[in-house]
Amino acid sequence: MSKILVCTDGSLYSPSVYQHAAWAAARLEAPVHVLHVIEREEAPPTSDLSGSIGFSANDELLEELTRLDAAHARVARLRGKAILEDAEKALGGSEVTVTQRHGALVDAVGDFEEDAELVILGKRGEHADFAKGHLGSNLERVVRSAKIPVLVAAREFRPVKRFLLAFDGGESSLKAVHFLATRPLLKDAECHIISVGKPDSDLSRALEGAATALRGAGHSVTAELLQGDADELIAAKVKDTASDLLVMGAYGHSRVRHLILGSTTSELIRTCLVSVLLFR
Repeated sequence: MSKILVCTDGSLYSPSVYQHAAWAAARLEAPVHVLHVIEREEAPPTSDLSGSIGFSANDELLEELTRLDAAHARVARLRGKAILEDAEKALGGSEVTVTQRHGALVDAVGDFEEDAELVILGKRGEHADFAKGHLGSNLERVVRSAKIPVLVAAREFRPVKRFLLAFDGGESSLKAVHFLATRPLLKDAECHIISVGKPDSDLSRALEGAATALRGAGHSVTAELLQGDADELIAAKVKDTASDLLVMGAYGHSRVRHLILGSTTSELIRTCLVSVLLFR
């Protein structure tokens, strides 16, 4: 059975991540796998201070640094254990397994995503600069590498009664349409699709095709083709339609392949207060 892979670091976004996971687990009838990774940078490298102290003190210093490293690693493990225990309690109504790993989150996601159909993580982690609105450093890495959809949880969980699909006709947005049409995650929610482009274009015809496919799958759909700045129009439509979730491709169909996230995607994740379901 496909799982929902949940990434947690104990940050302020973690309660929302767990609520999103419980909601998705119920909708998809899937078990949850919670992953906590102790990243390499959490163990700060020790500096060689032998040049600034007497030689006779060097052995004693190295012994003390070794003890400090061991204590730091132990605290990180215990903190991770507490985070996973908290996740299990929060997801008490779901079938849950937990894993603690050392290394990089993106590598761990790669190892476990083969039997998962959705990854969930918060917009920002514990080290993100909230004052400047920065996204979590792991978010872009995970979205860039994940082969399955990524649900980026906002600070607060909102049950999804209606969602906005930003459709550009590209491969990633077509994957979004296929997922929405074939999986029950958003089956009963109202769907509003918008595209930004010119009337009587290939995009206009693709938009109508996407709307038809979703209507055929039982969705209540409103489709709209707009002209103007994509960032502003999509953000405004999220508010105007009172959408609880934004669904979109992580990249536009004409993106440069080496870019981490398309500029529109990054801006919308930062500025929209709702969660975002991404496809690549």
